[in-house]
Amino acid sequence: MTTTFENGPGQLFIGGQWREAADGARTEVTDPATGQVITTVAEAGAADVDAAVRAARETFDAGDWSGLSGRERGRVLHRVAELIRENAEEIAALESLDVGKPITLAGAVDVTNAANDYEHFAALAHSLDGAVRDIPLNALAYTRREPIGVVAAITPFNFPLILAGSKIGPALAAGNTVVHKPADETPLSALRMARLFREAGVPDGVVNVVTGAGPVAGEALLRHPGVDKVAFTGSTAIGRHVASTAGEALKPVTVELGGNAAHLVFEDADLEKAVGAVIKAFVFNTGQFCMGGPRLLVARPVHATLLGILAEAVPGVPVGDPRDPATVVGPMAGEKHLRKVEEYVELARKEGGRIVCGGERLDLNGGFYYQPTVVADLPNDSRVVQDEIFGPVLTVQPFDSEDEAVALANSTPYGLAAGIQTGSLARAHRVAARLQAGIVWVNDWAMLDPAVPFGGVKASGFGREYGPESLTAYTKVKSVVVSLD
Repeated sequence: MTTTFENGPGQLFIGGQWREAADGARTEVTDPATGQVITTVAEAGAADVDAAVRAARETFDAGDWSGLSGRERGRVLHRVAELIRENAEEIAALESLDVGKPITLAGAVDVTNAANDYEHFAALAHSLDGAVRDIPLNALAYTRREPIGVVAAITPFNFPLILAGSKIGPALAAGNTVVHKPADETPLSALRMARLFREAGVPDGVVNVVTGAGPVAGEALLRHPGVDKVAFTGSTAIGRHVASTAGEALKPVTVELGGNAAHLVFEDADLEKAVGAVIKAFVFNTGQFCMGGPRLLVARPVHATLLGILAEAVPGVPVGDPRDPATVVGPMAGEKHLRKVEEYVELARKEGGRIVCGGERLDLNGGFYYQPTVVADLPNDSRVVQDEIFGPVLTVQPFDSEDEAVALANSTPYGLAAGIQTGSLARAHRVAARLQAGIVWVNDWAMLDPAVPFGGVKASGFGREYGPESLTAYTKVKSVVVSLD
């Protein structure tokens, strides 16, 4: 059974108007909890993307948004945050339905953080300033921070609401206009937010939403000459293509890509607290979390003990219907994601890995469920250890020294996040400084706030989202030198 949505059911949002794709194409959206089609949405082609970019350009050039003061833009963004909170129950239900997120987490994490994001960028909107420079000339020299223009925001399937806000928020705060291309699997919250932006007072044409396939709509947006800046979150493989293509046109780009974070547990850690953080780090969002912690590195004196605790605790994590408030782990977002996890666990078995717990698909209501799985005894060069699996799978390896722990942690191509469990403050600072990661958590996991920037190193991308640092990616600097003669 399909579901329709009020105000432009599954249509493109371009220049403040709801419309079908130019060729009438539509694509299905599936509920991961049941495998059933829940609705269809318009599938944008190149002509639709061109219309969206033109609308964004016309609005930017007209100054309907870029010409407002930062304080005025901030007031509108504050209203966006208020409306997210006022509609929290509906938005959380959409996110849960679309992605398979447990409804409790969708409300407490996704919706709450999205509101906080827009509130944070609302405050930053009127703090954009330049600087006066002292120069040895009879002149006044100063800098201005100005919006870049039309921003292409291309977002992934795992956190549609939050990762859209991490790009749209700073882009709007700086005075840009946006064309948003959400993941083709999970477009529903993006369409709901389009209605909300209009209600908040965002002028028509400032935020445009084109749903559709990445190779078609995403590629057309990436290559469009009217786009001035690209902001992308997704896989490392596609991120390389995005960065390369943007580079051909000399467009600024930020890419937040894959991760395969190491979680280090030292012998002086509080194991009771550490276990909770370890489990959260690899099962949160069913492991579909680029900043998740799927690689557990444990000091050898506590390695066997911690494995035993995990073997007992992990099977007790509630897996099931995401609409059940008690559920902690829901389904994978789609069949292809589930198959990928199955293939890696099978590879682990072939490479001599020991399945401590889990290791099987779950047959629940036709949905895409997989048991949270712990794997031990794999060599560090195993693909199961080195690759980003993006599912609820944890590999566990022992280490004998701090140096070995750091070397193992830094041994993959990725560098998005890392975690440390230790009772030593000196060790925490010392090891954090040596880990090749954009963010390091100590004695917990996924402590996130829009005031704290995050982003990757190595194959995890470049640029930072959140914090005042993110605004630099959505502005350009102009120098003005005035003769005083």
